[in-house]
Amino acid sequence: MGTLSPTFGTIIPSQSQQLLQSNYLQFNTGTGKDFAQQYLPEIYEQEVERYGNRTLSGFLRMVGAEMPMTSDQVIWSEQNRLHVAYDECTGDNADGIQIKAQAGVTNVISPGQTIVVMNKVTGVELKAVVLTSNPGTGALTVAPYTAQTLATLGNVADQLKIFVYGSEFNKGSQTTNWDGAAGAISGTTNISIDPTFTQFSNSPIIIRSQYTINGSDMSQIGWVEVATEDGTSGYLWYLKAESETRLRFEDYLEMSVVEGELATAAGAGSAANAGFKGTQGLFAAVADRGNVEVAFSGANLDDFDAILKNLDTQGAIEENMLFLNRATSLEIDGMLAGVSTGAQGGTAYGLFENSEEMALNLGFSGFRRGSYDFYKTDWKYLNDASTRGAISGISAIEGVLVPAGTSTVYDQILGTNIRRPFLHVRYRASQTEDRRMKSWLTGSAGGAFTSSLDAMEVNFLSERCLVVQAANNFVLFKGV
Repeated sequence: MGTLSPTFGTIIPSQSQQLLQSNYLQFNTGTGKDFAQQYLPEIYEQEVERYGNRTLSGFLRMVGAEMPMTSDQVIWSEQNRLHVAYDECTGDNADGIQIKAQAGVTNVISPGQTIVVMNKVTGVELKAVVLTSNPGTGALTVAPYTAQTLATLGNVADQLKIFVYGSEFNKGSQTTNWDGAAGAISGTTNISIDPTFTQFSNSPIIIRSQYTINGSDMSQIGWVEVATEDGTSGYLWYLKAESETRLRFEDYLEMSVVEGELATAAGAGSAANAGFKGTQGLFAAVADRGNVEVAFSGANLDDFDAILKNLDTQGAIEENMLFLNRATSLEIDGMLAGVSTGAQGGTAYGLFENSEEMALNLGFSGFRRGSYDFYKTDWKYLNDASTRGAISGISAIEGVLVPAGTSTVYDQILGTNIRRPFLHVRYRASQTEDRRMKSWLTGSAGGAFTSSLDAMEVNFLSERCLVVQAANNFVLFKGV
């Protein structure tokens, strides 16, 4: 603490209640060598909570669950799409279509099936029946229904989309052989489709922290009364440090699985080269397997409708939660307030059941657009100045859309389909060891009697990872 100015007597405030040459009353100093000119400072014993509740965790408790695991890796499988479609195909202006060769993509279109062929650039489309199909090369020959050739689609490369909508066969034809002419056998074999799944995995990381206080400082009484978010109180300053270390660690448990990255760069100087593996967090999983909306404006209804159209192409989960920073949340509030009057001049307050009093609060917590319900809340992690609240610009994360409810996945260990929240944490645990959140004392002070160290060491440890199922239903909002 600083020196009082102007100085009366010889008192200099100290954070701790201990005798120092500068802060206790001496009867043999001062003018007249008495207590007449000695003044005690007026001390506010409690700290001012100028940052309010400083903890950031709670997001995962709202949207997910925690479940134990016994392995170094968690593996889950997700369904692929049911219907057959190919993107970025090439046409040759005649009757040929080439499915683009991509890793993991196999031509499973059979002769006799009917397809829609669309030019994604011009919007022109044709419907055709497949005459021949080569599973190895991905080449198709087709016969259009309303044209002689595919010329109207243009001689284009990698801009056609095709999908199967049915089939047509002549009388007496066999589904295993087809040549397009009166059902004659051509030797072209029908292609059978075997369902496949896509497999994902993640690995837990070990998170640790420690606070150490020596025995002498533990017995020292402070001037200021300790008061922390978890209810710790008293005049022992080390209690505050120990409590804040615990609170900080609990925040790290959530922040680690939100911000986590897999160590993929193996060159010199990389984390992988140093022996670290990392873990895939929420932001990384959505960026890799989900949807990223760049330059999203909550004030623009068209931007929001574009997201809805994209959700229609994915799982179309009806109920979704929006976790946003303050600026984006206010933009959506303003947009909703602006459209609260219907197109014909009537009031339409949606989820507010036409309650004008609720709608005119202008702090909309829920609304419905199209066939989707959205529940909006501010995410403190994106607003706090000590984390992402101080970040703006191109890479700023402004929010995330999380589908509500659960999804069905195939559990490799149980051998059956199970339901899990879209977001959930897996932590290491067995019958003898639970690593969800461990804390223990070592040393010879503060109730610990484990070593000759004249100190108390408070240890914290957890081992966990985040599972993001069906990430194609998530949306990550990023700045411009």
